[in-house]
Amino acid sequence: MLNIRLWFNIRDYEYDVYSLIRAFYPGCQIAVWAEGEEAPEGAWDQRHRVYYEPSAIRYTLEEAGETVLEQRTEFPETENRTEYKNHLKRLVYRCLSEYTGQKLPWGDLTGIRPVKIPLRLLEEGRTNGEIAAYLRDTYYVSREKTALAVATANRERALLSGTDWLSGYSLYVGVPFCPTICLYCSFGSHPLKQWGYLMGAYLEALKKELSFIGERMRGRPLHTIYIGGGTPTTLSPEQLRELLGFLADTFPLDPLREFTVEAGRPDTITREKLQVLREFPVSRISINPQTMNQKTLDLIGRKHTVEETEAAYVLARELGFDNINMDLIVGLPGEGKQEVAHTLKEMKRLRPDSLTIHSLALKRATRLNLFKDQYAEISFENSQEIMEMTQRCAAELGMGPYYLYRQKNMAGNFENVGYSTEGKAGLYNVLIMEEKQSIMAAGPGASTKFVFENGTRIERAENVKDLKQYIERIDEMLERKQAGIEKYLGSNPA
Repeated sequence: MLNIRLWFNIRDYEYDVYSLIRAFYPGCQIAVWAEGEEAPEGAWDQRHRVYYEPSAIRYTLEEAGETVLEQRTEFPETENRTEYKNHLKRLVYRCLSEYTGQKLPWGDLTGIRPVKIPLRLLEEGRTNGEIAAYLRDTYYVSREKTALAVATANRERALLSGTDWLSGYSLYVGVPFCPTICLYCSFGSHPLKQWGYLMGAYLEALKKELSFIGERMRGRPLHTIYIGGGTPTTLSPEQLRELLGFLADTFPLDPLREFTVEAGRPDTITREKLQVLREFPVSRISINPQTMNQKTLDLIGRKHTVEETEAAYVLARELGFDNINMDLIVGLPGEGKQEVAHTLKEMKRLRPDSLTIHSLALKRATRLNLFKDQYAEISFENSQEIMEMTQRCAAELGMGPYYLYRQKNMAGNFENVGYSTEGKAGLYNVLIMEEKQSIMAAGPGASTKFVFENGTRIERAENVKDLKQYIERIDEMLERKQAGIEKYLGSNPA
């Protein structure tokens, strides 16, 4: 593992440089310090030095105590932080690309929402060609990712047109239970066998939070509802009916543009539960295989079979669900092109209405990362070729990209992409990713997002992640929301 020391004369733009170095050297250890601070102890393989001046930046890379690369960029003196940051990132990217011989697919873009840039330029009236040139010249984005970003931005713009999203809101409802915890999962999920005894108390706390949201947001249009998790279908049919019935009594469901329920794990889906969903205006569900290779499912702790995935999908079609999403993950342990090709072949046979392709992200809190020594002999493969395989599969299914985001520590430094057929895109996904409206979120670990001042400002109110703490401190969660509503959204229009 590479040990890197990163030095600044001023601690500005630290995260941007740090993220770029991590992108070129996945898994490296980086210690950061600044002028006037004590240098970190321990041996190091590389030292990266960033020196800021008002109209110039110098970047130096050292190995074994000797300078192996140094570049300086000059530009007109500016007080615009974004412009200054772009000069810095281009310099760092050029240096690291020259030294390592690598070109990153997303260039020097390190944020999680790269489509925000082309979407903003589209709204300003720029052409697709102008936007593509801007992405390549300003951020060094590859031609493949430029095309993907511009196509996604155009689809998002079409989906969002014609509605005043800022006047309304969306609702997220979190169900923090799963049958088992997957090896790669970083969400606040609780195994049902150990935590199921709290289900009743959780539902009561959740209903209290939902009632509060319904009252405080009355008079504002509710555009979408998304029930996620965890796995919402860990609820029994009776509990599912209780929750959905409470939502129907608390919120106006008739004007909804979309109502999604993450059925998620195929081993939690039954005919009775799907019939309960059909009693309510649920317009979209997810049945998520992640992979159609049984060996991988066993390794990652999914504890269900490929056959159960297909059976759940067929059952949902039989019961009339006409908008079914399936999530896949590429870069799973032990999976290469052959395994991904098999999963994609099965997708073409089943023909879901949308596909969400995730590139595996090794987050710190996952069991896959915490116990990575146990998986040292297993390969983690992703490549541009594999990502293009998924894109071709989506195109052959009549799907185009409609939303896109990135995460830290993604396999191959790639992206997550949602593809859908016409009329089947997940509107909630676009709204939350492009931050076009406020999202009121209920449940453990749920993050309410207030979008205000004509969409130029965003603030959050976080719920505690721990299930027991959420139940015991539910009044505190309501106080956080109340403060945010009063401060950022103003008076109730009702």
